[in-house]
Amino acid sequence: MNKTKIIATIGPASNKMEVLEELILSGIDVVRLNMSYSDYSFCKDVIENVEVINKKLGSNVSVMLDLEGPCIRTGEFQGGYAEFKKGERIRMYMNPTICNGFQFSINYPKLIDDLKFRSVIKLMDGKVVLEVVEKGLDYAVCEVVKGGRVDSLSKLYLPGVKLNRKFLTKQDREDILFASKMDVDFIEISNVSDAEDIMEVNDLLIELENDHIGLIAKIQNASAVKSLDRIIDVADGILLARGDLSVELALESVPNIKNEIIRKCHSKGKVSIITAELDSFLTDEFIPSRAEVSDLSNSVSASVDAILLTGETTIGPNPIMAVKEVEKIVRTAESSIDYEYYFDNIMKSSSDNISGTIARSVALGATTLDCKAIIIATNTGYTARQMSKLRPPCMIVAAAANERVARSLNLYFGVLPIVVGDFDFDSINERAISIVKEPLNLETGDKVIVTGGYPFKKVKHTNFMKIDEI
Repeated sequence: MNKTKIIATIGPASNKMEVLEELILSGIDVVRLNMSYSDYSFCKDVIENVEVINKKLGSNVSVMLDLEGPCIRTGEFQGGYAEFKKGERIRMYMNPTICNGFQFSINYPKLIDDLKFRSVIKLMDGKVVLEVVEKGLDYAVCEVVKGGRVDSLSKLYLPGVKLNRKFLTKQDREDILFASKMDVDFIEISNVSDAEDIMEVNDLLIELENDHIGLIAKIQNASAVKSLDRIIDVADGILLARGDLSVELALESVPNIKNEIIRKCHSKGKVSIITAELDSFLTDEFIPSRAEVSDLSNSVSASVDAILLTGETTIGPNPIMAVKEVEKIVRTAESSIDYEYYFDNIMKSSSDNISGTIARSVALGATTLDCKAIIIATNTGYTARQMSKLRPPCMIVAAAANERVARSLNLYFGVLPIVVGDFDFDSINERAISIVKEPLNLETGDKVIVTGGYPFKKVKHTNFMKIDEI
């Protein structure tokens, strides 16, 4: 059983019940729904199917909903696309117009106020580059610096352009209402620029009286990188969208940013997520390249919390094989994680309260005594999240009273959430061991550490630990 979690985006190739079940059996921990390409009917079906599968398998697979965010896109081109030729001048209109190789419209009329002379506009993941050479009242004249094909509804990348607009769009607000109604576990917030963007989503959840949904900030532009520390402080986790970020920044800078995100998230006990980017699985080549395997292995060895699959499981020809291959790579790479190194780093910054002291003692004891599992009786998941931050070498079994708490923990490194129901402490311990004995290969004589708050449900902090033998 892997400690590094796998997130699979669901699309046309993976939305059927039997495929979802096979994906879960193959190792995914979180199902992701991208609202840029999904409607509510599709999402509702997937969420309900995951709930059915969880009950059938006794799993606690979480659901993450990805907001589109304030994304600026082109209109629809005649014939589905247009060819922009280098050196030509093209008009970009702020209001709907006929889109072809000489002009196109966008879906954000106020962009004209934010553009400046020589502002750069990138399309098609940076393959096409325009430069603003003239501005009118409702249009900008752009020179094609780098030509190529531009598809309908292509996303605009605007490096260095500060947009003076509210972060949450009307559609995003509706999507958050839907997420709250469907009781999803995480919201991925796209196109973040600063911590204020996260707080805007958080404020809406407070209005909805929803304290369950975790907020994952998607880092995909230069502004977000500059505000990274503030964003990490207010978010529950960070997702690095390397493809998007490499359009705005120099390609060679992205690996360093990846390592910085993993390191800072770990030190603050926040989730770090990296996109897998296994292009081999978008074709009939089901064997990843050496470069892809090396890239993924390096992220796992750096102790990232989760790996995100996007196109590999939405439009790829074999999403199940993609998940199995990633699971195999992850399992192998985890053997090279230097748990002692990460534990020592966290020890330098951990708090000296009772819960922090107990957590450090548990992690140290698990290493010293070669324990096979740490069992945590938890009401809210707080102790399990803190223990994940310490990166003990064994699995962290979070014995939760209900499914919502269990699902909220399924994104954290090394945490195996299980539902034990509403029992007294001793019963919880016994039930937890019986549930995980087979999946963790526990044998007679194996040691486990039990920790939590005692009396159970009467204290709000971790205050004890004990060592048991199976």
